[in-house]
Amino acid sequence: MNTVILRGILAKSPEWSHTSHEARYYRLWIDVCRLSGKSDNLRVLISEEALRDAALGEGSPAKITGQMRTYNNKSGVGGRLIVSALARDVKPDEGAHVNRVFLSGTLCRTPGYRKTPLGREICDIMLAVPRTYSRTDYLPLIAWGGAARSCAMMDTGQPLYAEGRFQSRLYTKVIDGEPVDMTAYEVSVVKILDSEEELMETALEIE
Repeated sequence: MNTVILRGILAKSPEWSHTSHEARYYRLWIDVCRLSGKSDNLRVLISEEALRDAALGEGSPAKITGQMRTYNNKSGVGGRLIVSALARDVKPDEGAHVNRVFLSGTLCRTPGYRKTPLGREICDIMLAVPRTYSRTDYLPLIAWGGAARSCAMMDTGQPLYAEGRFQSRLYTKVIDGEPVDMTAYEVSVVKILDSEEELMETALEIE
């Protein structure tokens, strides 16, 4: 399963991204508020056809339903793994902000468990999520607290069913001796579920 549901405000007008299989895709950014009041500024890809049908622009309230996607950045600029939401359905929506992600896949790397300087437990996960046509997305996940402990005990190749949120995170990287502010995109795990059926039931309640 691979489902993302976002409701927020389009941060700027869509811009052309790339062409794939003769279809044109655009990149847009949506601001989604957290309960803390902080906003995540999230990258979304959308086909030209879906964008035309939605007729949305900068400042528009919108609901986006789709899937998480990753691809390797070969430009040499920025991070090596590009994480985005791929919009399948976009429509105007002025409801409360929503940021929910539902994923089922297999661990493709040993989980990286550690504690922050303040003692918070954290676990980095790389989840392989298959598509329906012989490709796979490799999604970075981050889990905290009890979810971090649960993930730390898992082995590579084990299935994982997770509910979370798509988030942007600022960090500083030293490049050529100079600090550079950068943004990481990942899925923050909210809950680990027991089965894909339970995950699907939870997603249907949101939609």
